[in-house]
Amino acid sequence: MARGGFPGMGNNKNMMKQVQKLQKQMEEMQNQLKESVVEASSGGGVVTAKVNGEKEVLEIHIDKEVVDPDDVETLEDLILAAVNEAMRKVDDKSQEAYQKMTGGLNIPGMF
Repeated sequence: MARGGFPGMGNNKNMMKQVQKLQKQMEEMQNQLKESVVEASSGGGVVTAKVNGEKEVLEIHIDKEVVDPDDVETLEDLILAAVNEAMRKVDDKSQEAYQKMTGGLNIPGMF
């Protein structure tokens, strides 16, 4: 038996420290993502949506010029497009942060 414990135990302790450090970094990153806000627009900026990192819609802004009671469908489409784009931006931001943290490793179940 090696002096000071079982053979290979030093490597396990070091690996556990690295895993704990990674877990802490991931928690911090997740908190930062939750607090982040992304914005997207449609129709040349006539409809704007703000979404936070938890994919909650925080704000919708609609320019008065696009409101036409005879064409509600177009307004609905513009709102959907802005919200969906904001949601995609949140996903992209999250994926980019995870890839940066993991160094591009493909860890199943991470995303």
